[in-house]
Amino acid sequence: MDLNTIETVLRPRSRSELPSWQAGDACLAGGTWLFSEPQPETRRLVDLAGLGWPAHTIGPDGLTLAATCTFAQLDRLTLPSHWRAAPLIPQCCRALLGSFKIWDTATVGGNLCLALPAGPMIALAVALEARCAIWSTDGAERDLPAVDFVLGPQRNALRPGEILRSLHIPAEALSRRTAFRRISLSPAGRSGALVIGTQDARGALALTVTAAIRRPVHLAFDSRPDDATLAQTLAAAIPDALFYDDVHGRPDWRRHVTGLLAREIRDALQGGGGCI
Repeated sequence: MDLNTIETVLRPRSRSELPSWQAGDACLAGGTWLFSEPQPETRRLVDLAGLGWPAHTIGPDGLTLAATCTFAQLDRLTLPSHWRAAPLIPQCCRALLGSFKIWDTATVGGNLCLALPAGPMIALAVALEARCAIWSTDGAERDLPAVDFVLGPQRNALRPGEILRSLHIPAEALSRRTAFRRISLSPAGRSGALVIGTQDARGALALTVTAAIRRPVHLAFDSRPDDATLAQTLAAAIPDALFYDDVHGRPDWRRHVTGLLAREIRDALQGGGGCI
């Protein structure tokens, strides 16, 4: 879609060229959402592609993903064999139902910053306890857990003048066993509920709930919870008002399937094996 309100397009080549924020600014990464509908308040685009950030970096402390890393680049990534959570990455990529054109353009950072409940990069980042590196145009930086980055539908923790630079996923999280469950109202529909489980070497279980709710929720259990404990914990952490209501699922259905998927994940991880 043509954005006929745009007056200026800036293409910074280094951090020092990032402009001071002003009303009407929008950062452009992939642009798959930005160009999908009118943006009447937007006057200036700041194209981040020219900053030349490496899409991903593997190190002894974990995996760093640039905000401009595309779904296609992420899906093609080969990770060390001892990172047992590696299959979770393509599972989350495929939760974004789009053509190869979308995959070649849509970015990790864009998916996170848009903060739609069904954003699969939100689920991936929170489940693997990623941390967000955030830059300000004045040179300041801050670090934020991914679980605190999304505040609600299309609301994130970025302040005026800030951009998401990267996500860092720690090696310890990548070494855990994982299980992935997703459900939608139709085979090619947007996620109605997406639940990811991880289990460490001690048997501690963590559950991440997204898509069904307005912001992600991450729950930790020292050991395998029974049905009653699991249901009580989910109910306490996710009140009725937090469940999302749109054409992709009613809140009561989302609550029901979230509990069902959480039990499936608990049982799958209890049974052993790798990423499921």
